[in-house]
Amino acid sequence: MTTRDSRVAKFANPEPHELKFLKKEETFELLVMRVFGKGSCPNDLVRTGKKIAEKCGGVPLVVVVIAGALRGRSDKKEWERVEKNVVQFMGEHTEDSCLKYVKTSYDHLPQEMQMCFLYCGVFPRGFDIPCWKLIRLWIAEGLIKPQPNFTLEEIAEFCLTDLLNRNLVIIMQKRSDGQIKTCRLHDMLYQFCKKEASNRWLFQEPDQSTLVAEHVRSFYCFSSKQKPIDLSANEIKLIHKAFPLMRVLDVESLKFIFSKDFNQLFHLRYIAISGDFKALPPTFGKFWNLQTLILNTSTLEPTLEVKAEIWNLLQLRHLHTNIPAKLPSPTTTTGKPSCLQTLSMVAPESCEKDVLAKACNVRKLSIRGQMVAFLGAYKGGINNLEELQCLEHLKLLNDVLFINKTLHLPRAFSKLVRTVKKLTLTNTRFAWNEADKLGMLESLEVLKFKENAFTGHIWKPKSGFSALQVLWIKRSELESWEASVINFPVLRQLVLISCDKLDDVPLELADIPSLQEMRLDNTSKAVKSAKNVRDSKTSKSMKLKLSIFPPENESKVPQ
Repeated sequence: MTTRDSRVAKFANPEPHELKFLKKEETFELLVMRVFGKGSCPNDLVRTGKKIAEKCGGVPLVVVVIAGALRGRSDKKEWERVEKNVVQFMGEHTEDSCLKYVKTSYDHLPQEMQMCFLYCGVFPRGFDIPCWKLIRLWIAEGLIKPQPNFTLEEIAEFCLTDLLNRNLVIIMQKRSDGQIKTCRLHDMLYQFCKKEASNRWLFQEPDQSTLVAEHVRSFYCFSSKQKPIDLSANEIKLIHKAFPLMRVLDVESLKFIFSKDFNQLFHLRYIAISGDFKALPPTFGKFWNLQTLILNTSTLEPTLEVKAEIWNLLQLRHLHTNIPAKLPSPTTTTGKPSCLQTLSMVAPESCEKDVLAKACNVRKLSIRGQMVAFLGAYKGGINNLEELQCLEHLKLLNDVLFINKTLHLPRAFSKLVRTVKKLTLTNTRFAWNEADKLGMLESLEVLKFKENAFTGHIWKPKSGFSALQVLWIKRSELESWEASVINFPVLRQLVLISCDKLDDVPLELADIPSLQEMRLDNTSKAVKSAKNVRDSKTSKSMKLKLSIFPPENESKVPQ
């Protein structure tokens, strides 16, 4: 536990560890590392850099924040200007003076990036912010300006990466492909964002006296799953009536109900709601500005019927539902294609040719339901995926109710989804000898097998996965696996979860130069062989991070 309050620390531990201020040499070393990474500080900047480091007073957060303002800047005059700004805040390192250090780094941001940074303060203190959500909210709020040759999402990702590089936002989790999954603001930076955003009227926390405010453009409601917010139907309807110009409605923590006033919120760009929905009503077809729609339903129905004419929503980019959605067929096959980039998740029967032709710009697609007919090309089935020329992420989830039927990967699978970079298969129960068909996907970088995606006891791949960097196998009957650098020449990460029958991890994987990480969860029989792989790589002067859960001592590993 880390805290700035000594009383809290002593309550947890009578003798807490107190962090000391950094020495001058340590401060400069941290500054150089944060600004130049593994590189060294140029000679002409060393003197100024040491002055800056000295005036940071040995406070690590101040060093990190100031380093963010210096990163990417090699002009001596710029460093001298930062040094002068640091001088202004010399004295005791009070909370206010630390906020002024943050202001120094903040003032170096471009105008648009300043607003994006302050917007992070919308989320609660200590909240792990899903990056995809942050990016889509930035776009909905109009904080991201279009640039030629880039999507708005790509521009927003550049902005987020810049904030991370400047140490203004902390990385909390990364995805298997190395992309950032969640981020967070340091407490001090969070306090700055709240204060500055309030001064600039970017956002505020309303009380009952300010509930009716026509100028409000966005309404957020946060709550933990343990303590959901309980509002009456009339109180929820009041939200719709109180803010007629709303662009963002993020109230997943409430049990939402539709109303006449809600149907009049034509300015909405972002909707995230939860409730007992059995269908998406036709009135949603009138939200012409809608970009992102997130629906979480508690209905017992297996699918969510979309009755709205979503193909008329030319701004809609992302559609998320927690159960499979049954999409309507387009009323016309001509005209402008849909802007949809994300469809998660849809029923297999919705993947008809005219639907996917209209959604030809989709990059992320999740399909869940009965896969027998879909993989068997009923009404085109899986063959219709050839309409998606931009598809990068694909998930196929076969429902548990239908696992008694044998499924097969089509021979032409690699041609149908040749652009896919990330593929997840769940409960499909293909035979292991069919996995070679996936090796023909030249763009495939991340491959996840979950919940018996393949069945059988032996996997001997005959082909190579030429671009595969990440391989996950979760809950498998696999007992014997043979593989080498020929099969996985650029593999970077291997994850095995609940593969309790697997005897060994192939020792030949130690010959893969790029293999950096291996994780075994509840895969105890293969632990000894995994350590052999690690030791083999170590003997070749190559590092391998090995994680084992549950942890065990060396002496407990079976010999």
